[in-house]
Amino acid sequence: MPTPDYRAAHHSLGNRMLPLFLKCMLGALAVLIIALLSKSKNFYVAGLVPLFPTFALIAHYIVGTDRSAADLRATALFGLWSLFPYAVYLLLVYWLSVRVALVATLIWATIAWVLCASLILLAWSRLYPSAP
Repeated sequence: MPTPDYRAAHHSLGNRMLPLFLKCMLGALAVLIIALLSKSKNFYVAGLVPLFPTFALIAHYIVGTDRSAADLRATALFGLWSLFPYAVYLLLVYWLSVRVALVATLIWATIAWVLCASLILLAWSRLYPSAP
C-alpha cells in the first residue's frame, strides 16, 4: 500500500489558499480606507471606495480565463445591470436618512436592493437564458 504524499497535498492546499487570502486582504484594505476616509474632511469620498472594481476585476479575470470572450461580455453587461439595485439602494439611503433612524434607513435600503437584484436576476434569466 503506497504511503500518501502529505507534502503534495499541503502544497496544493497552499496554492488554493493564497488567492483566497489575497482577496480577503483586498477586502480588509477597502474597509480600512473607508474607515479612514469617513473620519476625514472629505468623508463623502468613502462612498466612492466601494465602487472601485476590486471584485469585478477578480470576477472578470476568472471568467476571462475560464470561459469565452462572449461569456466575459455577458458578465460585463450583467455588471451594468447590477448598477440599478445599487442606485435604488443609494436613493433610498439619501431619501430616508432625514426621515427615519439610521438602522431603519439601512434596513429599508437593503430590502429594496434585494428586491431589485431579484428582479434583474429574473429578467436576465428570461432575456439571456443559459445554453444547456
